Amino acid sequence: MKPSNVKPITYMKAHSAELVNTVNDSRSPVVITQNGLARAVVMDAASYEQMQDALILLKILAQSDAEYRKGHWKSQEDVEAEFEKRFPG
Repeated sequence: MKPSNVKPITYMKAHSAELVNTVNDSRSPVVITQNGLARAVVMDAASYEQMQDALILLKILAQSDAEYRKGHWKSQEDVEAEFEKRFPG
């Protein structure tokens, strides 16, 4: 994280509107420190939503991989046959 992307909590208190504009314009998060320790991250909503979507996909992939390793999987042919039974035509 670049030093310019780290701000003390006093900066956030005094410049909250500017901080929100900065993260929205740059789409770069800002780490907020308190007593020299990172305590929060301010980021734009679109980046946050993208990050949440990516985390959901990673969780699904991890769950799928775990099921595959347990032997819980079907071949494409089996899935297509099951689909045809449920939705003929």
